[in-house]
Amino acid sequence: MLSAGILPLAEVGRLDGVHAYRPAGGPASRAAEPRRALGAAYDRITATVDGLADADLLRPTRCRGWLVVDLLLHLVLDAQRALVTLASPAVGPADVDGVSYWLSPSGPEEGLHAGWVRRSAAAFDRPRGVVRLWTDTAPAAVRAAAAADPLGYVTTQGHVLAVPEFLATLVTEAVVHHLDLTVDLPGGPERGGVAIAVATLDGLLSDEAIRPADWSDTDYLLKGTGRLPLTAHDRLVLGEAAGWFPLLG
Repeated sequence: MLSAGILPLAEVGRLDGVHAYRPAGGPASRAAEPRRALGAAYDRITATVDGLADADLLRPTRCRGWLVVDLLLHLVLDAQRALVTLASPAVGPADVDGVSYWLSPSGPEEGLHAGWVRRSAAAFDRPRGVVRLWTDTAPAAVRAAAAADPLGYVTTQGHVLAVPEFLATLVTEAVVHHLDLTVDLPGGPERGGVAIAVATLDGLLSDEAIRPADWSDTDYLLKGTGRLPLTAHDRLVLGEAAGWFPLLG
């Protein structure tokens, strides 16, 4: 569900639009408790979109060609997938964690996703209808996450993950897309979720690479996912690692 700043969401990467370019490091869930972070991440998105007028839901986002209402519907689909996955227990061990999950190749149908989402969002009588769907679905996903066995495993998109690692992927997605939503809207993700998303990027970056010291966490997330271009200074500091960006597409 992540998208490079210059491409529609589903034109790069996985079913959720994400493609990673570097080997995985440690699990993303080490940064924070992902169940709590997921609830906070979804609550922050709700706070951003709830109460917006239809005209505000038609504002642009960082995902080219996608309006706020389009991206919000995309997030609804992610919350729905969370409900399905959390009701799909699997026998361990896991074959991916919260970082290496993003390395899976994309499927041939994923390029159709961006257009499908735009058409589906436009089919609502009013953009506010997507907000209502989000506010019904997101809390249900959070409740399912809270009820899930933290020592259990689930299956999604052909992979088996430990429950906390799966939740970490949802948090990473929600945090980056929250930044996408708020190009000219107030609000933003909370610190615990940002820590998980940052840990995901750290895991995809070589241990030998040095993150520029003047980058804030937000800078890192926006540049690490292709929302902002690297500057000449960034490339100098990153050296060879600059060629690995974006870490998530």
